Amino acid sequence: VQLQASGGGLVQAGGSLRLSCAASGGTVSSYAMGWFRQAPGKEREFVAGINWSGSYYADSVQGRFTISRDNAKNTLYLQMNSLKPEDTAVYSCAARSSPFVSRRVTDYDYWGQGTEVTVSS
Repeated sequence: VQLQASGGGLVQAGGSLRLSCAASGGTVSSYAMGWFRQAPGKEREFVAGINWSGSYYADSVQGRFTISRDNAKNTLYLQMNSLKPEDTAVYSCAARSSPFVSRRVTDYDYWGQGTEVTVSS
């Protein structure tokens, strides 16, 4: 499956953005899907994941971010509200052949290119 992320940009603290991840060559409903982010000088980290049983979030984004997928459009989304400067990072979507969501970067088989999110204070 090929993944293409989009929707990043510059936003003020407290604002919102919605990231999209369009899939081709496979269906998003067939995979556990996730969003990860990498801030400058830091390791890539799990943000949110979704599978058939539900959605999962990092503690740092719980209550502010919502992951979802539209099977008809074969697209994964990340709605980000109440953004903070510490949310600034390159965000990437990923798919895992296993049906189970993992928080580990190395457990994902397919990656989209990143989309940059910058939150100004």
